[in-house]
Amino acid sequence: MPAALTGCEAALDLAGVEQQSQQASQRTDFYQAMAGNPRVTLLAGNDGVLLASADQGSNWQRRQIASGASIIDLDACGDGSFIALGFDNRLWHSRDDGLSWQSLELPTQEQMMTSTCAPDGSWWVAGSYSTLLSSSDQGDNWEENSLDEDATLTTLQFLDAQQAVITGEFGLVFTSGDGGTSWQQAGSLPDEFYPHASHFASLEEGWVGGLNGFIYHTTDGGESWQRQATPLAAPIFNFSANRDGLFAIGDHSSVLRLAGERWETLPTPNAPVYLRAASSSNDHRLTVAGGRGLLLNLDTRPALAAQAE
Repeated sequence: MPAALTGCEAALDLAGVEQQSQQASQRTDFYQAMAGNPRVTLLAGNDGVLLASADQGSNWQRRQIASGASIIDLDACGDGSFIALGFDNRLWHSRDDGLSWQSLELPTQEQMMTSTCAPDGSWWVAGSYSTLLSSSDQGDNWEENSLDEDATLTTLQFLDAQQAVITGEFGLVFTSGDGGTSWQQAGSLPDEFYPHASHFASLEEGWVGGLNGFIYHTTDGGESWQRQATPLAAPIFNFSANRDGLFAIGDHSSVLRLAGERWETLPTPNAPVYLRAASSSNDHRLTVAGGRGLLLNLDTRPALAAQAE
């Protein structure tokens, strides 16, 4: 009888598992950040996962920064290299389009949350206790400063070599007009709003997004803010802009487009996962990625979006 039962068992079909394992993007991937230079776009996330695309997101190759590294931010520098910030306060640097990486431990006990390359080639990192780290020699030496606020800085954007904007916990907004040498408070966000994401077109005009789908807009350098209408209550995690406009991405696979003073929904798969990483190109393409390997290429031409609706 045991032999007969064994003989009746169906063969285990692993074809689907094998096919999935060959995919660049896996369901175990949780993407956090995306950045690109003229040659390659990189997408990074948990466990050092790294995807690379040489055709602006149409096709991807799977790589890895380092096993166990939890990457939370990624940026492309003016010299074509990349920096990646790990949640363990390590900064990774690649000079060969993400093929190999060198790491260094940041000289601070504070939790760093965001990193960027300034136009002059310097590296900047910001985080808890309003701490700012900057290096002008690719990490050999660091200068540490604080805005003297017991708050976490969440976003840091250089508009050009001189102008930069920081947002943070408790509605903090600071700007610099001298390349980060000094910072001045520029108003504050309503109700001590915690910004998960920000996008500034200039020191005067910018947007911030966060919990409950809230997006605030300023045109006077942060002195006053107006909440713009959004069609969802899911958190906003990032902004991205291309020739077709400004876009916001967030939880529940949400992608929004700014239309005047309100935001409208772009069609995406109805998936209960976040979108956090975004990259735009001038060929009407918005690439977004997030939890459980969700990776989408969206056509952002307004006419197509209107048809889809």
